[in-house]
Amino acid sequence: MNRIVLLASALLGVTGTLIAQEQPSNPLTISGYAEAYYLHDFNNPLNNTRPGFVYSHNRNNEVSVNLAFIKAAYNTQNVRANLALAAGSYMNANYAAEPGVLKNIYEANAGVKVSQKHNLWIDAGIFSSHLGFESAVGKDNWTLTRSLFADNSPYYEAGAKISYTSPSGQWFLSGLVLNGWQRIQRVDGNTTPAFGHQIVYKPNDKLTLNSSSFIGNDKADSVRQMRYFHNLYAIYQISAKFGLTAGFDIGMEQTEKGSSDYNTWYTPVLLAKYAPTARFSLTARGEYYRDEHGVIISAGDTPGGFDTFGYSLNADYAIFGNVVWRTEFRNLQGREATFANRSGNLLINSPTIATAIAVSF
Repeated sequence: MNRIVLLASALLGVTGTLIAQEQPSNPLTISGYAEAYYLHDFNNPLNNTRPGFVYSHNRNNEVSVNLAFIKAAYNTQNVRANLALAAGSYMNANYAAEPGVLKNIYEANAGVKVSQKHNLWIDAGIFSSHLGFESAVGKDNWTLTRSLFADNSPYYEAGAKISYTSPSGQWFLSGLVLNGWQRIQRVDGNTTPAFGHQIVYKPNDKLTLNSSSFIGNDKADSVRQMRYFHNLYAIYQISAKFGLTAGFDIGMEQTEKGSSDYNTWYTPVLLAKYAPTARFSLTARGEYYRDEHGVIISAGDTPGGFDTFGYSLNADYAIFGNVVWRTEFRNLQGREATFANRSGNLLINSPTIATAIAVSF
């Protein structure tokens, strides 16, 4: 009898161990991020606010928080959800058109896996944008400030999407139905959904190719103007120390409702990053933005519209694994005098220097 009891106990112990090993880890995780910065604009603009086409790190001559959020994420094999509440100058600038509590929702979405055999998901809610290689989270970008490329296309979006990741992980495909061009709540009088796609191809660990689009109207139906936008970029990690990123955005919008004529804007950008050590890196950026008719960036009465070249040099130092100190010099140079100083005079150049500390957990 004692042998039987001992054997049963041993079997129960083994079974208990196996069950314990099969139990998934806690599906709920809490994370956070905060980025404090100081930026000096040598033009010293009125009200200490950078030009209206700058939506990230846009406060001048003051210590400010660009973005700080706390996030809860829930992930299982078949269900996922995210909720992040945020504050900062980025939120003030980008969410200005959103009503009430929506101004502080950085992310809020839920998804369900709809196939047992394939990595196929349907998600709905508020997401980071599917356009561009730069996000609002500074630590994830090669430069401290965002490019004109990123600042003037959506940072976030609301709607529903279906997405598929191939078994090899080389392909990611997504189709989206959206509330508009960087909108949580639709524009008053707008009943037309917007659409988008994203295709990401990663043939190996060094190369990422992306194609994304937006199609829709971001105005009331009475003045509907269809907008067509495409975002293309490539990231190539040549070696452990050197990487390149190249991007090109192009957009078209009807000149007026029902018209067959379109106003076009475009912007190329190139970044080169050199990391001689695991803690230190340098990034150089060149960019150009052309918006002759002021679809996205208005240049007022400036002949030829917004026509600007920019360059920057960025230095990063990882103080700890989750703490990065960043410093950047940047200059934007218009073809015409575009940038106002404190006296209201228009200047060709807009030089800035900025430094920031980014902490994540």
